[in-house]
Amino acid sequence: MQLIKTTSAIDFMGKRNIAMIFSAILLLVAVASIVTRGFNLGIDFTGGTLIEVGYTQDANLPAIREVLAAGGQGDASVQQFGTAKDVLIRLAKSDQPSSTLSNEVFGVLSKAVNGQVELRRVEFVGPQVGDELTEDGFLAVLVALMAILVYVALRFEWRFAVGSVVALIHDVTITIGLFSLLQIEFDLPVLAAVLAVIGYSLNDTIVVFDRVRENFRKMRKGTSESIINSSLTQTLSRTLMTSLTTILVLLALFFLGGEIIHGFAFALLVGVLVGTYSSIYVASTAALMLGVSKEDLMPVQKENVVDDRP
Repeated sequence: MQLIKTTSAIDFMGKRNIAMIFSAILLLVAVASIVTRGFNLGIDFTGGTLIEVGYTQDANLPAIREVLAAGGQGDASVQQFGTAKDVLIRLAKSDQPSSTLSNEVFGVLSKAVNGQVELRRVEFVGPQVGDELTEDGFLAVLVALMAILVYVALRFEWRFAVGSVVALIHDVTITIGLFSLLQIEFDLPVLAAVLAVIGYSLNDTIVVFDRVRENFRKMRKGTSESIINSSLTQTLSRTLMTSLTTILVLLALFFLGGEIIHGFAFALLVGVLVGTYSSIYVASTAALMLGVSKEDLMPVQKENVVDDRP
């Protein structure tokens, strides 16, 4: 495949200072929101009671919320689960036993619809389990970042490894910061989406770095900045097509998949958008600032090789 000449490349790195300022603002807002507002953690992390009920007709979620609020459960999370007749109710942890609390809620709902509702299941998540999930979940993110740092360092070069991890931290921080800023419920599906964002962003970054390494070895002329620009230009169509097709699927999930996976789809949407941006600007800019050059990526010449040719 013929490589695009350096002169026809888009000057991505020429705008890296603007991109750095933009990223710094996003990170400051995200970190400030996380520190000051915290997260709206779901019962997977905080502990609480989960109640599933089934109606004989399509459930009216606003009316159910009003009934629960009148019964003293104004903080309850109500969402459809499966069909329009199935409803999932999440209640924060309480001093009442789970069985007593579920009976009270079911009694209020049954009275409001003259008994045309069925109690399907009741689950209780204790606060100890919630603490373990919180610790293990964020430990999983940390271990993933460390493993990626080692992998990229071994496959490419340590400057690229640092650049990829910086981009991943950038993506994760902005994604979870938006959840904190908007106070969207943060539960286990959202955490799974954050881990998926790490994998997606890394894949994009690896594709870019693989082309950068190839061009460093093939292009005899040009600075590190111009070669990175050429590499980003050559992989731009692939990056955009992958991101657009992924976004189309996620939009379908967000609007048609039901309320129960809104958080999951929203986290992936934000992560894909931010990850596409960071693979172009953040990862490459970090590697360039660390001084990556042709010499760092040239194949190691074997010593003491005897030439047997006549």
